[in-house]
Amino acid sequence: MTVSESAASRAARILSRPAVINGLTVPNRIAMAPMTRMFSPGGVPGADVASYYSRRAAAGVGLIVTEGTYVGHESAGQSDRVPRFHGEEQLTGWAKAAEAVHAAGGTIVPQLWHIGMVREQGQPPFADAPAVGPSGLRIGEEEATGRAMTRADLDDVVGAFARAAADAERIGFDGVEIHGAHGYLVDQFLWSGTNRRTDAYGGDPVARTRFGAEIVAAVREAVSPSFPVIFRYSQWKQGAYDARLAETPEELEAILTPLAAAGVDAFHASTRRYWIPEFDGSDLNLAGWTKKLTGRPVITVGSVGLDGEFLGAFAGEGSPTKGIDDLLDALERDEFDMVAVGRALLQDPQWAAKVLAGRFEELAPYDAASLKTLS
Repeated sequence: MTVSESAASRAARILSRPAVINGLTVPNRIAMAPMTRMFSPGGVPGADVASYYSRRAAAGVGLIVTEGTYVGHESAGQSDRVPRFHGEEQLTGWAKAAEAVHAAGGTIVPQLWHIGMVREQGQPPFADAPAVGPSGLRIGEEEATGRAMTRADLDDVVGAFARAAADAERIGFDGVEIHGAHGYLVDQFLWSGTNRRTDAYGGDPVARTRFGAEIVAAVREAVSPSFPVIFRYSQWKQGAYDARLAETPEELEAILTPLAAAGVDAFHASTRRYWIPEFDGSDLNLAGWTKKLTGRPVITVGSVGLDGEFLGAFAGEGSPTKGIDDLLDALERDEFDMVAVGRALLQDPQWAAKVLAGRFEELAPYDAASLKTLS
């Protein structure tokens, strides 16, 4: 970087570099974070969903991670408006979405999802099938209100993820992301707060990782060797923002190592504020620690671009004010590899194009009204 290089041009230069995840080359460092939209009646993504994703690919988003999509298990999800990744009509809709994103110059992976014990907004506690989880516990509960999963349940869910991944490759997607974050099923096994099992799937951090690692291994076996498998995880949970899987780097390494060994090609480390250091004594965020501990490519995420002035400063919770230079510095140091953007891309489908062209003055602050339409 020369002394005269502006912050805008530096951001455009750094973010425009290609990234590689296994056999996939992503044209730049910007990803679209998965965000549930509930615009798929009957679980079928229509032409509006395909257009929604392709508009952002056409505007320069390198990697689209779709909203969470239910795998083919009876308890995977309750909402009739959340897309599914099983069934002929649903997969036909997704094939068209992938084709549209490719035509626009982007790459796309579906996020494969099982909600486990989480009760979805506006839905009864049990709809058509019982809620299941490692111990039948919802976040914050001490008494089970669902059913603890049996060995047969575990096998069924592992198989559902593997079938969805095989279908994703068959219909033209560029990889898959396994949703292991935010208090949903896979994360319910990872976290001691919801996993009270006394068998091989509960106990210490390595044992709690076993179910997630089995899903990863089955997905890896179901797809081609070069087909990317991404794993999203978080410390925080829905309704429990202070929850933590790991209090130390050593505890985090114990969780991530079996997942990497099972076949994860890249991790997607979800935080609410990307600029907050994860552990005392280091400036690394969760994504930075993930790459340091595993050596795998990592996507960082957490309130990127929400101030509307991407070059401005952020008053971070529990952290000194941070600006975009910190994010760019971390990318240049290869602390992580890609940056996922969520709500800012709902506000403005052209967000990536503006950032990659250095047109930061055109960025607008996020407005929650953008959630009401699929624009």
